[in-house]
Amino acid sequence: MEAFITPGLVISLIIVAVGIFVIAKGLVIIRQSEVMVIERLGSFNRVLESGINIIIPFIEKPRPISMIRYMRMGEEYHPVTSDEVRIDRRETVMDFPGQPVVTTDNVTVKINGALYYQIIDPRRAVYEVANMSQAVEVLAKTTLRSVVGKMELDKLFESRSEVNSAIQAEMEEAASKWGVKLTRVEVQDISMPEEVEEAMRLQMAAERKRRATVTEAEGEKAAAIAMAQGQRESAILNAQGDKESAILRAQGEQESIRLVLNAIGENEENKRTVVGYLLGQSYIKALPTMAQDGERVFVPYESTALLGSMGMFRELAGSPEDVVRDGLRSGMVASAGTN
Repeated sequence: MEAFITPGLVISLIIVAVGIFVIAKGLVIIRQSEVMVIERLGSFNRVLESGINIIIPFIEKPRPISMIRYMRMGEEYHPVTSDEVRIDRRETVMDFPGQPVVTTDNVTVKINGALYYQIIDPRRAVYEVANMSQAVEVLAKTTLRSVVGKMELDKLFESRSEVNSAIQAEMEEAASKWGVKLTRVEVQDISMPEEVEEAMRLQMAAERKRRATVTEAEGEKAAAIAMAQGQRESAILNAQGDKESAILRAQGEQESIRLVLNAIGENEENKRTVVGYLLGQSYIKALPTMAQDGERVFVPYESTALLGSMGMFRELAGSPEDVVRDGLRSGMVASAGTN
């Protein structure tokens, strides 16, 4: 048995074992969306992309990158730093805890934000900054304080999208030097002191009450305007109706007088008698109205003649209706005789 174990066989086995070890150490498989920064004797050499790659053991080594991730421990999140040789080039979210920020109106609020970024240049991310993720987090916090510190509390609640855009715009230049691209920044939650929340609730209640009062007043105003317009239109229609009624009544009286005069013929005495009776009747109708305007009623001298003519007319003809009826009959007889 010892005859078969020769020094040459031992050396061959050693060479094979070393070769297997070298191959095992030098063969590196990189997954999709990952890269690896390789250093040769302490200097940057190349970046390994996804697939099968070979490195020289003990001469070439991957350069790790420091990453900070928040892990929940109980009810709080605590940062955990790790060194990773495989650099993930996918979009990564960093949900950093709430930060106290003072607004321009001296209100301290606690803002919780989320930062989305992507490593586009692994070499810069490793060599341009000592701890890339920590640098991005600190930059996000300081930029958040700078942007929010220029705004009032009400403006902060009204324009979260503007705050997100302003933070992203200020961080892009510094982050690009580290080979990092910021995709978006989101302000997730804004916490305020209890006394500020109570004051805001009272302000909102007062604002809602004011709007309700304004709406009620506008409704009453519109109703009053509509009522006034309705009364105005009603008065106009009533006036138009009275006007048309008066016109029709006057036309009817005029037509009656014309028929009476035509019926009594050309006798001047009868005409004067009928006209006097009509005038006296109009005067008697106006007496109640005249009595309402004052305590005394002065009867003009000429009115006695009108009243006398009315009495005479009654004595002679009985009633105006009989005169008209007799005049119409006489007119009809005269007309028949002429024909």
